[in-house]
Amino acid sequence: MSESLKIIYGNRVRPRACGICIVENQLLMVNHKNLTSGDFWAPPGGGIEMNETAHQTLEREFKEETNLTITVGELLFVTEYNKTPLHAIELFFRVNWVEGTLKTGADPEMELSDQIITDARFLSWSEISEMDRSHLHGVFKYATEPAKIIDLRGYFKL
Repeated sequence: MSESLKIIYGNRVRPRACGICIVENQLLMVNHKNLTSGDFWAPPGGGIEMNETAHQTLEREFKEETNLTITVGELLFVTEYNKTPLHAIELFFRVNWVEGTLKTGADPEMELSDQIITDARFLSWSEISEMDRSHLHGVFKYATEPAKIIDLRGYFKL
């Protein structure tokens, strides 16, 4: 992990809102660099800012990361990741794509030269199944198969 990521995201508890968006049996995922030794694919989402609701966070993050406008549905599950210097509590919601053309976005907390988002796309369940688990968000280890992520409920420690 780069020093700039440690400074921006590290050494504090970070509440996050994340969205599960499924269209035609494909899950919307965003790829990040410099979080692990390789790719890191995760559903879109990000940090909840002061005076912002989780729903507002999701709407903003989807626009920033994917250029899509969404509506937020039910809360599905919560994850907690705690490995120094990162500590995140993530609220995962079902989301629906309303409008917009999918486009790989950017992270406004990062300088243009330090962007960590490298791709945003809908991936089939088989594409996700074939990925190295270390390149996927940790919650996938709790789903017997990637498509079952939508069935998860409760709290999951990563």
